[in-house]
This record gives sequence, structure tokens and C-alpha cells, in this order.
Amino acid sequence: MAQYISNEQKDKIIKSVRDEGKRVVDVAAENGVSTKAIYNWLRAGVKGDSSGLEIARLKRELDAVYGVLGKVTAELKHPKK
Repeated sequence: MAQYISNEQKDKIIKSVRDEGKRVVDVAAENGVSTKAIYNWLRAGVKGDSSGLEIARLKRELDAVYGVLGKVTAELKHPKK
């Protein structure tokens, strides 16, 4: 039999999985809901979050990190005297 889960409880469940790193199986057991329901809530929350602009920004940031990492690696292999 289906039970009603308030939006506040859904938000709490989603937060415990996303932010606190708890396993979906454990959170489902603690709250008496199915793992499938939690995965559906998580999936519904990420729809539309990744726009083209956001993806491009993340790629630029990743390139910058790789650039810094390359410089540090080069300095470690060839230290200045």
C-alpha cells in the first residue's frame, strides 16, 4: 500500500543521500520507503540542472585545474636550483 511522503520528508531524504553521503538502501530502510522511490526523487531533482552554459563553465574550470596540475608536476620533476 502506498503511503504519503511530505515534501519536507522527501527533501530530508534527498539531502541525507546527496549531502551527507548516506547510502540509498540505508536511508530507505530508516524512512520506510523504497529505494526505487528515492532514486526517482533524486533523478527528478537533477533534470534540467546541467545547461550548456554550466557544462562549458565546468570544462573551463577543469582545463584550468589541469593547467595548474601540469605546472606543479613539471616543477616537481625539474626543480629550480
